[in-house]
Amino acid sequence: MNFLWVALGGACGASLRYGASLVLHRAASGFPYATLAVNVLGCAAAGVALAVFEREAAPSQARLFVSVGLLGGFTTFSAFGVETLALQRDGRSAAAIANVALNLGLGLAATYAGWRLTAAR
Repeated sequence: MNFLWVALGGACGASLRYGASLVLHRAASGFPYATLAVNVLGCAAAGVALAVFEREAAPSQARLFVSVGLLGGFTTFSAFGVETLALQRDGRSAAAIANVALNLGLGLAATYAGWRLTAAR
């Protein structure tokens, strides 16, 4: 049954990620802003979920649905790797480095902020 919770969450997360990419790619200018935005939002949501699950006695199915399924399907770390490599291969080393730094730096900061803001309540 746990696999079903993960699968359902994954389907929801992947659908949300696809919708976000449709909206954000329209404004893109050759830099993978959609992936950056989804990863930062996903990290913030992971921080919120972590704080809520630390505070509340949530059932394991809820944790699996949200943390593994929903957020796993929503975030795009594999796309991040492919897009960073593409920037490097296109001779855009500075953009590749910026992509790595922004995804890691903003992702970690958003995770902490989501956790901190939620844990403080």
